[in-house]
Amino acid sequence: MSIEALTEADDGPRSKRPAILAAAVECFGEVGYEATKWSEVADRVGIGQTALYHYFESKAHCLLTIMRLGLRNSDAAFREATAGASSSSDALRAAVEAAYALSPQEVQQNRILQSNIALLANERASRREETERQACRELVAQVEHNWAELLERGMAAGEFPRRDPQMMARSLLGLVVGVWRWYRPGGPLELRTISDFITGCCVRMVAGREPDAG
Repeated sequence: MSIEALTEADDGPRSKRPAILAAAVECFGEVGYEATKWSEVADRVGIGQTALYHYFESKAHCLLTIMRLGLRNSDAAFREATAGASSSSDALRAAVEAAYALSPQEVQQNRILQSNIALLANERASRREETERQACRELVAQVEHNWAELLERGMAAGEFPRRDPQMMARSLLGLVVGVWRWYRPGGPLELRTISDFITGCCVRMVAGREPDAG
C-alpha cells in the first residue's frame, strides 16, 4: 500500500499508524471487514494487539479512518487533475481518469470504502469513531460539490446542456465508484480499459442530447 496515501501531517517518522492502516486495508480487502480479526492486523504489522489501541480504539475506528483517507485522496486527486484544464469538458475527462489512476492497493481501499459506506448513516457511540464519521460525511459532501461545480461551470459556458448539476454529479459519481464493487486487479479487464469506457459514458451523460420524447 502507498504509505503516503495513508499518512497524515501529524504522523511522525516513528509512528506505526500508516503501517497499521496499510495492513488493515490488506486484511479488509482480502476477507472483508467483518471477517477480519483485529489481532490479524497486529500480526501483519508485527506488533502486539494492545499496541493497536495506542492508535485506534477499535476496528471500526480504523475502518472509518481508512474511509476518510480514501475520500481525502479522491478530493485531492480531483483538484489536481482539473486544476489546469482549459475547458469544462477537458476537466470532466481528467476527473474521471484520475479516479482510476490507482495502484491495486488503492483500489482495495476504494472497494472497502464503497462496501462500508452505509456505516456513515448512523451516529457512533464512540467519540473518536463519531469524529471520523462526521469527517467522512463532510468529505462526501465536498466530493459531490466538486463535481457539481464543474458541471455548473460547463453549463454556464454552454459546453453542457442545462440540467440539475447536483443530480447529474451524483449520477456520475454513482457510475464512477460503482466499478469498485466488481472490479478486481488481475481480472480479465484492465483498469485502463475500464477507465476509457467509463470516461466515455460520463461524457455522453453530461454532453449528450436528451432522448426524443415518445
